[in-house]
Amino acid sequence: MSIEPLPSTGISKILGLCEVLDDHGGKEDIYRLGQDLYTPFNELLLVVKGAEMLELVEIARNEVSVTPLGKRVHNAPMAEKKSLLRAQMLQLAVFGHVIKMLELADGHEIPADVVLERLAVLLPQEEPRQLFTTLLNWARYGDVFGYSRETDRFILNG
Repeated sequence: MSIEPLPSTGISKILGLCEVLDDHGGKEDIYRLGQDLYTPFNELLLVVKGAEMLELVEIARNEVSVTPLGKRVHNAPMAEKKSLLRAQMLQLAVFGHVIKMLELADGHEIPADVVLERLAVLLPQEEPRQLFTTLLNWARYGDVFGYSRETDRFILNG
C-alpha cells in the first residue's frame, strides 16, 4: 500500500480556497487564485493539493474547480462540515495507517513519538515533524483521532 504524504497546509486554508472558488463561480485560473488569495504560489500549490486530496477541488490544466462535494462542504454548518471532511480523511491511507496502529494498541493509545517514527519510515523523503503536525491538525479538525498534550499520546476516537 502506498501512502501519499499530506501537504503542509491547514484545513482553514483549504476551506478558504473553496470559498474563493465559490465566489468566482466555481472555478478560477490557478495563477489568478494566488493573486486573489495574496498567497505565494508554492504555498497555494500545497493548499490546492490538500483540497484535491480531500476531493474538494479538481485541477485541469491551470484551472481549479470546486467539486460538488467541495461546494457542499463550503455551505454546510460546522458539524456537518467536520463530518464530511472526516469521511474524506478516512479515505487517505496515512489516516488509515494511524487508525490501524491505534486499533491494535493497548488501550487504543500510542505515544506520539511512535507515530512520528512510523511516518519517517513510511515516507522517508518527507520531513516527518512537518507531516506529523499536518496529520495531527487535520485529524483534530475532522475528529479522526484524538491527541493528549499532557501524555503526548494519540487516542482512538470511539
